[in-house]
Amino acid sequence: MRIPIAREGWPFIAGFAGVALLGTWLCPVPWGHPPLWLLLLWVVWFFRDPERVTPVAAGLIVAPADGRVIAIDEVVAAPLSGKAARRISIFMNIFSVHVNRFPESGQIVASRYQPGRFLNAALDKASHENERMELLLQTDQGREIAFVQVAGLVARRIVCRVRQGDRGRRGERFGLIRFGSRVDVYLPLDAVVAVTLGERTVAGETLLATLSAAVER
Repeated sequence: MRIPIAREGWPFIAGFAGVALLGTWLCPVPWGHPPLWLLLLWVVWFFRDPERVTPVAAGLIVAPADGRVIAIDEVVAAPLSGKAARRISIFMNIFSVHVNRFPESGQIVASRYQPGRFLNAALDKASHENERMELLLQTDQGREIAFVQVAGLVARRIVCRVRQGDRGRRGERFGLIRFGSRVDVYLPLDAVVAVTLGERTVAGETLLATLSAAVER
């Protein structure tokens, strides 16, 4: 069975394959040096990029990441918009699919890279202290949604394929974070949250919340 792989993963897979081959050649052992080959298999598994079936009804916000919901709360000022918002945080462990997807269709109206620390991404303070990439999306209905890729304790590289002015469709891939992290989504206060704390999410498929079509004032 063919495993779809994110394009950013191929250099890592090639590198680990080279190490496994070299290690097996230099230190031949029965079954071909299992630890190195198991590590290679894990790297392949980490960069998997399965297809997803995204709901198409209007007003739906889908999960931008695979993982576990670790926070549902309100903040006084969302990144980039500065507006009060409802925040939903999804934590990805090292076994999660790490490809991130648009939570809703629209245009990126602002983006900002923030250097920072590499604390455990499950900690609340990671949202404002860790290295992160902030994106502000204006939906086709005029609503604003901010979503933030947050690096974690092991994650040391945020990959974001979009920039200000780009458009994206709900469920479309926009980047990934390598080796454990989180994604925060900041929604208008009238959003009706559809997930609960501890719930597992599937990027591009799990319904995160619903929004009315009313434009914010």
